Amino acid sequence: MTSFSLSPSSLRGARVSVIGAGRVGSTLAQRLVEKNIADVVLVDIVEGMPQGIALDLMEARGVERHDRQIIGTNDYADTSNSDIVVITAGLARKPGMSREDLLKTNAKIVVDATKKALERSPNTILILVTNPLDVMTYLAWEASGLPTQRVMGMAGVLDAARFQAFISMELGVSIQDIHTMVLGNHGDLMVPIPRYCTVNGVPLTELMDTPTIERLVDRTRTGGTEIVNLMKTGSAYFAPASSTCLMCEAILQNQSRVLPVAAYLQGEYGINDVFLGMPCQLGSNGVEKILKLDLTDSEKAALSHCADTVRENIDQAKAVVGSI
Repeated sequence: MTSFSLSPSSLRGARVSVIGAGRVGSTLAQRLVEKNIADVVLVDIVEGMPQGIALDLMEARGVERHDRQIIGTNDYADTSNSDIVVITAGLARKPGMSREDLLKTNAKIVVDATKKALERSPNTILILVTNPLDVMTYLAWEASGLPTQRVMGMAGVLDAARFQAFISMELGVSIQDIHTMVLGNHGDLMVPIPRYCTVNGVPLTELMDTPTIERLVDRTRTGGTEIVNLMKTGSAYFAPASSTCLMCEAILQNQSRVLPVAAYLQGEYGINDVFLGMPCQLGSNGVEKILKLDLTDSEKAALSHCADTVRENIDQAKAVVGSI
């Protein structure tokens, strides 16, 4: 079984291929078509599942009032000429598991998916969602052969969104007025920067005392774990899908949005050859610019520690997948 009735040639406009039709991938497909951002090709190894999800989404078009096309398939040939490829495939976390626990299995999945997708879309932009995010992004970049600006990880957008939510809950103010900045890796070592977080222009440090800010920072760092522990049989997918959709929209519509994403560092803050969350300008070329912030020595040290940890995990992953 490959794809249902519609052929790839029937797709119109921008095309996003989503590799992995689990909860994150299927929710992302829904976001993309219902926001009228792109047509979607949904790929999974399970026969029938992506086809069924695609058909369900197609049947919802009359209610949601859009004409976007969705293909469900088990064949990477249907992803040809994708503008963006998003990789969500891999095992999700279960209670007691860290993102690093997923490294060995997901490394093989991501490298294989990247190579197959890039055979059909050699000029695509690649967005990684699979955990451990920063390591998977590096492996995918090496496997893809793409320029660094065309490979990125969805991390900071989600982490910043979680920080926004917790601040909104604490202060009782509209989340639309809250802007946050989170750097570093997607995990317990991430580096939220309260000095750069504001509520309608008012610095967060003027609205909360230090213990409250530190409590919300800690909750942000463990935001994904909190959801895993509550759900017990799965992990977050609504917010990750929305965060990835925002990145796709910024790229496909060339919005030059400044968003925190996992980007390749080449000397920024003294860090080289690793993907870490940074404020980036996203447009049609991918990561068009990495913005450099004026960080304190302690913040720089925290970023450096993040980088060291990610490199260690990259070495472990390479030992699993072999030469890329």
